[in-house]
Amino acid sequence: MPLAFVCRLAAGLLAAALCAGASDSWLLHVPDSYRRKVNPYAGQPDAIAAGGRLFSDHCAQCHQPDALGKGKRPSLRTSYVQSAKDGELFWLLRNGILAHGMPSWSMLPEPSRWQIIAYVKSLGPSDGSARQGENSR
Repeated sequence: MPLAFVCRLAAGLLAAALCAGASDSWLLHVPDSYRRKVNPYAGQPDAIAAGGRLFSDHCAQCHQPDALGKGKRPSLRTSYVQSAKDGELFWLLRNGILAHGMPSWSMLPEPSRWQIIAYVKSLGPSDGSARQGENSR
């Protein structure tokens, strides 16, 4: 793929992310091929434990150790995040949303990203977190 095309595509996605105001706007950009992806580690205790360690190392600094977020860092325990398809979350980890401060975690191996998703999904929604997560995006 030519570098110029990749740069234009990245700029377009970034501009779309900047213009989108709705809290669920990141879902609009997830390709169907990702929506259909299924987490191969879903519900596996060893993978959830590994995902918890990875979450502590890479995610807790922004999303807090309990994944409830703080300030502009959204809760990952909202019903919105918890009900997102695994493939949608995988796309988000792969691509990030730089306009909202979410980096791309594409440098993490694919199995590690799936383990993080298994861990986050294992936490389930938290009472009162929906308002916090939606207001902080």
